[in-house]
Amino acid sequence: MGKNILVLLLCLVLVHCASYSKFDGVEHGDLLFVTAKQEGLSGAINNVTQKEAQSNFDHIGLVEKSGKDYFVLHAAPRGGSQRQPMSDFLREQEHHGQRVVIYRLKNPYQNSIPYAIEKAKSLVGKDYNFDYILNENTYYCSDFIERAFRKYQIFKLEPMTFIDPKTGETNAFWKDFYQKKNLEVPEGQPGCNPNGLAASEKLERIKILE
Repeated sequence: MGKNILVLLLCLVLVHCASYSKFDGVEHGDLLFVTAKQEGLSGAINNVTQKEAQSNFDHIGLVEKSGKDYFVLHAAPRGGSQRQPMSDFLREQEHHGQRVVIYRLKNPYQNSIPYAIEKAKSLVGKDYNFDYILNENTYYCSDFIERAFRKYQIFKLEPMTFIDPKTGETNAFWKDFYQKKNLEVPEGQPGCNPNGLAASEKLERIKILE
């Protein structure tokens, strides 16, 4: 009986350590960038926004460490603006065959993190912005993060483009996407995207989260 209890305790310790090691190197205030797929909405986002060869992202979240627990503050199509356990967040990306890359604010900008975390938490519960046109009631992923850090001007809004760099014309996916919504393609309107945020000189790339 005593031996069985010892084995059970050992298993629990190993499970805990394995779970903790998944977050090894992750710090409070880190930004998690999710690699883009090649097709669908993910591929279409990356097609018109990729700036660097190593940056091909379609999603972003902000890490909150609370005691021993880790959460990701982010806006996603399923669940809107949310505070999600980091283990669940990582499991979802793994399920879709996408990887997570840790980026961190450089030292001069670390003081923005406490405010950004609280601001992001205040946005939790808001619906997702499926039009990707800025408004004050719904948010998409990079919009959510830009707003969280806006007071400290960590990121900036830029004119959006939906032009396919290979053809010089509006990407076919986006043309059809907005046509179905009876909206004009918001070419040139202010916005942001994960690749643009990743290219910020205020961030440093840390590592791929294994």
